[in-house]
Amino acid sequence: MDKEHIKKELKKLFKSMDFISKRFLDKEQPETKEFQTYFNIYQQLGLAWEFLGLQCEHWDGYRKTRDKKEVCKICGKVKGVDDRYLILDSQKKVIGKKLMPNSKKTFENKKKATVLNDTIKFHGAALSVDVHNSYKSSLFGDKHKINIADERIVELKESGVVCSVDQHLINVRFDKNKGKKKYGGFLWELKKEQLKHFPVIFEFDDDYNFLGLRILR
Repeated sequence: MDKEHIKKELKKLFKSMDFISKRFLDKEQPETKEFQTYFNIYQQLGLAWEFLGLQCEHWDGYRKTRDKKEVCKICGKVKGVDDRYLILDSQKKVIGKKLMPNSKKTFENKKKATVLNDTIKFHGAALSVDVHNSYKSSLFGDKHKINIADERIVELKESGVVCSVDQHLINVRFDKNKGKKKYGGFLWELKKEQLKHFPVIFEFDDDYNFLGLRILR
């Protein structure tokens, strides 16, 4: 929504909230069923206020209240308070922005090197994004520290399949055969009889440029 539409919607919402408050809730009266009904309406309007406030970018700045808090001149949201809700567009869902490693420094540990480490479970699938700068790590104790390169790693888990993507590799793994030895090799290193065990279809163009692959389950 643009600025003018947000201001218009919030203005109508505040009028509705004032109407319910002054007409039905502002007077001392027993909590009848009618009173509870209007109280619920007011609570629902308050929820709509929170959602509209999430779309406001506080274009007109803030004003100070009597208790010395700063609130947005448009939506009334208090400055510095975390949002409790996240609005997702019904057509295209966008959460956050793309982050990359942002420092050439090698940090003492991963915690200090972390730019983002977040996971969301979405309709049964788990999506993780791990972005970090270079940091020192110990594979064989503190006496043998190595530098871990800066990376952006995106990992998707769905139905026993794990697909991870970073700046250098695309890796697809099946969560099975745990405990058995794992091997790796290029296609040209395997015999034709061995290749029959791998249900993989490669996609390529007329010049045999690799375009993608399909794995049959």
